[in-house]
Amino acid sequence: MPHVIVKLYPGRTEAQKQRLSAEIARNVVEILGCEDRVVSVAFEEIAQSAWPETVYRPDILEKEHLLYKKPGYNPFD
Repeated sequence: MPHVIVKLYPGRTEAQKQRLSAEIARNVVEILGCEDRVVSVAFEEIAQSAWPETVYRPDILEKEHLLYKKPGYNPFD
């Protein structure tokens, strides 16, 4: 607890992913008041062509009630 999954297009460097994961973990610790040792961060690279059906539909459209930050795009429009 907590485990954060970042889904994104391929192409980010290892350094970018390391930096982002460190910042996410730092913020989780600071905001939630938990220990760093209990935080995990994973990256799932999803091809742009697969994004609408692999991410947008199941994680955004079908779970809209769980979103705290909604995207400003809809690939189905």
